[in-house]
Amino acid sequence: MQRYDPAAYGDRLAAEYDVLYPADGLETDATIDFIADLARCRPDRSVLELGIGTGRLAIALHRRGLVVAGIDASANMIAELRRKAPDAQIEIAIGDYVTTRIPGSFSVVALVFNNVLDSRGLPAQLALFENAARHLAPGGCFVIEAFVLHDDARDGSWSVLPRYVGADHVELQMARFDIETSTLERTLVHLRPGGSEFVTVRDVYSSPGELDVMAHVNGMKRIARYSDWSRAPFTARSTRHISVYQRD
Repeated sequence: MQRYDPAAYGDRLAAEYDVLYPADGLETDATIDFIADLARCRPDRSVLELGIGTGRLAIALHRRGLVVAGIDASANMIAELRRKAPDAQIEIAIGDYVTTRIPGSFSVVALVFNNVLDSRGLPAQLALFENAARHLAPGGCFVIEAFVLHDDARDGSWSVLPRYVGADHVELQMARFDIETSTLERTLVHLRPGGSEFVTVRDVYSSPGELDVMAHVNGMKRIARYSDWSRAPFTARSTRHISVYQRD
């Protein structure tokens, strides 16, 4: 079996990441508002982002006067963040966000864009909650964003779904779920005037309820769940969830 490399995805895509995943297609402003509101109502006014990447959220949060730190395995991603905001005082540790530690405690720990569904499965996902709890100040919040897999996507067949449609960029997702291993294989096809880009992603799916259990065993309780960053109610038809867990 090929050894897992937590930096591989970011190192491959760092130079093009912001083009492939434009901020305007990811509810970026609403995400920043949501996380900033949580951090501002706590004494330390601080945010740690697991998987800080190229700084889509972190740079804006820093500019709003919050203390911001991050962990990411990809040095190439961090280089892009530093290039975009060379003067930003953002502490960053390069390493696997499942285990890497940054000194101190934080008001909010954030893990967005499905990254909680780590491809290494249950042990890594439990470790993510453990690492988040280690970094949280008492009463601090762990915020995650992940998709919801509905029953019609569990039959083992391939599905094709447009994920982003813009004037000069279309992203199609081809996905297949293996119910035995809870693995979702995805090939993301980016179509642009200059050509196409194929990105392969593997997620090990955990339902919102399973994530609640992981939080519970790590000393956190769920205090909110929404279907988007604008706080729309979470329902049976929601295609993703924003879940907020609070440390005891």
